[in-house]
Amino acid sequence: MSNTALDTTSASYETKPRKAAKQRSFVIFVCVWIVLIASGITGAKLYSEHVQQQIAADVERQTASQIAVMQKQYEDRIAKLETDYKAELSQLDSKVEALNELLTFSKDNADVKTDNSNKLYSQLNEVKKKLNELQKNLDVLK
Repeated sequence: MSNTALDTTSASYETKPRKAAKQRSFVIFVCVWIVLIASGITGAKLYSEHVQQQIAADVERQTASQIAVMQKQYEDRIAKLETDYKAELSQLDSKVEALNELLTFSKDNADVKTDNSNKLYSQLNEVKKKLNELQKNLDVLK
């Protein structure tokens, strides 16, 4: 019996170091996996932030270029409208001057042509109204 008692105690001493070694290797294995998973998550997060920053920079560049193009087009349109209004104003001004001359001439010959003078005067008033309206539109555009 004493022999069997020694065998069981010696067997229990041999299994404890093996169990401890197995537990230690399992703990090391789990720790390595945890470190690998943590580094993978950290790498993925850093990469996604980097890609997000690149996309934001690209969008910002594209937006800035589109805004510049739109601003150029807007300025060109405003310049064209301004030149068109100035041309129309100068045409209307010349028409007003011509009507003023006709009105002056018709007033000089007012004996029989009073009706023509009234027509010219009303046309002159219409042209002045249009001229004032165009001037207001030009002021609004500026």
